[in-house]
Amino acid sequence: MANDNPVTLGVIVGNRGFFPDHLCAAGRQKIVALLEREGVRLAITPEEATNNGAVETLAEARLCADLFRAGRDEIDGVLVTLPNFGDERAVANALRWADLGVPVLVHAFADSPSDMSLASRRDSFCGKISVCNNLRQYGIPFSLTSRHTMDPDSEAFAEDLRRFAATCRVVRSLRNLRLGQIGARPAAFNTVRYSEKLLERSGISVETLDLSELLGRIRRLADDEAPVVDKIEAMRAYTRVDGIPRDRLMKMAKLGVCIDRFMDDHGLAATAIQCWTALEEFYGVVPCTAMSMMSDRLMASACEADIVGALSMYVLQEAAGAPAALLDWNNDYGGDPDKGVVFHCSNLPKSFFVDEGADAHRMDFQEIIAGAVGKENTYGTITGRIAPGPFTFARISTDDLEGRMRAYAGEGVFTADALRTFGGYGVFEVANMQRLLRYVCASGFEHHVAATRALVADAVCEALGKYLSWDAYRHA
Repeated sequence: MANDNPVTLGVIVGNRGFFPDHLCAAGRQKIVALLEREGVRLAITPEEATNNGAVETLAEARLCADLFRAGRDEIDGVLVTLPNFGDERAVANALRWADLGVPVLVHAFADSPSDMSLASRRDSFCGKISVCNNLRQYGIPFSLTSRHTMDPDSEAFAEDLRRFAATCRVVRSLRNLRLGQIGARPAAFNTVRYSEKLLERSGISVETLDLSELLGRIRRLADDEAPVVDKIEAMRAYTRVDGIPRDRLMKMAKLGVCIDRFMDDHGLAATAIQCWTALEEFYGVVPCTAMSMMSDRLMASACEADIVGALSMYVLQEAAGAPAALLDWNNDYGGDPDKGVVFHCSNLPKSFFVDEGADAHRMDFQEIIAGAVGKENTYGTITGRIAPGPFTFARISTDDLEGRMRAYAGEGVFTADALRTFGGYGVFEVANMQRLLRYVCASGFEHHVAATRALVADAVCEALGKYLSWDAYRHA
């Protein structure tokens, strides 16, 4: 679990007096030790405040709820763990009275078939069913572990906990999220239309900045201002800039400085920027380098004013704790129904690319539109081949016709199959890709898709579908 983006979990240790309550004290110790190893911060009732540090009675449920309410601004999720059968009413009441509105994971300890005596039998297997039944009655959504009962010391349960933490990060990160749109939607890209009102209903606000305002702020910057000089040096350290004219690097640096200031001034977490082809025609560079550097610093930035594309990137980076990119589902590959080519011009974060050889990332010019606006006006792309390895893809969309938020996510692998082209590109393989493509087309999703180099599709779909009540499709 990434300790640089930790979560705080409230912990409820269930107990039921008909069953051996000494198991609760030992179980609590195991769970606390695991969470600490995983870098999770805890909110849990003091061990001496309840019987064996667990929650069973009405008074203990109120004590637990009061503790959770006091930590409302810090608690990202709740882990319910059952060392024995557990009292389903105490668990459900504590969650209801706390009223946190965060993800809940229900875990049950496994029995040992070698010791099923009255003093040692847990019956958590049965108790978990009762707890889940009550949570559903109370209208409290919850997540389940990969197996019905699990040893907390197992790697499988640690993986479940990491996945749940990713779900918590996504849900947490979307509360009062602020996105920035710089420039209008390019006229030729109807596909990136979206509904600000549907986003706002989900607690996501959009701050806009006209492209003319951005260019006006750029004109006020002197070449020798410290932030501009620092940005040029940062670009040189970020990627190869061989053959890029000095005056174009200066333009990119000023663009990057002004975008940074816009984000800082308005508390923005991600941006979508108009590119095609206003910046090239009227300013003389592409914004790809600034966007790539932001995305690599976990400040997701999407092109073509695709706000919901930026949101898709942001969700993936929060789940994975790693950069995300925006790509086109772009080409088929060699007749293989499960393979294809993803591409952008590009603004991919450098962590997506191979590091060495002819395919390594570098700054270049935008070959597609150079013929229309002149090569000298298209410097600033970050080109190269995407390195092989697993990835998660996702796309969020505002479905105005149905008045709801929609999303899909799945997993695949970037391959090392032969390919020579330009821009930022890679060959991918996704199982049942043709079924996914039919779903994308039939559902009216955009051709843009976000990707991150980690496997987090389950966490993303759980967060968006179960806890935000969006229509979320998990591609298998």
